[in-house]
Amino acid sequence: MTAVQGRVLELAEDAQDLLFRRARTANAFAEGAVSEEQVRAIYELVKWGPTAMNGQPLRVVLVRTPEGRERLARHLSEGNRAKTLSAPLTAVLAADTDFHENLPTVFPHLPGAKDYFVDAERRAESARFNALLQAGYFVLGVRAAGLAAGPMSGFDAAGVDGEFFPDGRLRSLVVVNIGNPAEAGTFPRSPRLDYDDVVLTV
Repeated sequence: MTAVQGRVLELAEDAQDLLFRRARTANAFAEGAVSEEQVRAIYELVKWGPTAMNGQPLRVVLVRTPEGRERLARHLSEGNRAKTLSAPLTAVLAADTDFHENLPTVFPHLPGAKDYFVDAERRAESARFNALLQAGYFVLGVRAAGLAAGPMSGFDAAGVDGEFFPDGRLRSLVVVNIGNPAEAGTFPRSPRLDYDDVVLTV
């Protein structure tokens, strides 16, 4: 199957490996910082991923300081605390529930687009869905930088929101540890479902 993919896909084989086949979720990290330059390069790549009406609701909080790590760690599940405290960088990915304020700038060809999201519940649902799309792009961007990402959902979202987003505008979705993986920092590769188990043609 890999040979067939290599003939069909435009992306070079080594890039396919970097982003997908050889990329791993890291649970422990080697020493070495993740630079501001690397994070900026990741964002400048992944910002081009599509979102509904180009709304781009993802917001990213980079947790670098020991104080910030402690504030975050108290809201993580027990199994996620130690690896987060030792990770070179952690990002809290959140959805901006007032993303519609930027629509006149990012979706200028539809005047009044902002008015489509007057209803707060509908706006929050759209923000969450599209920010989660962007979270997937973000993980791929981390891999494109030659780094490993460790995305986690095991945390108290209300606690994280109260800690970092007390005004209620941003809502946390995913916590991602970022860095170079330690030598024994990944688990054995788990099986993936085959094409015929997943895809249905109608």
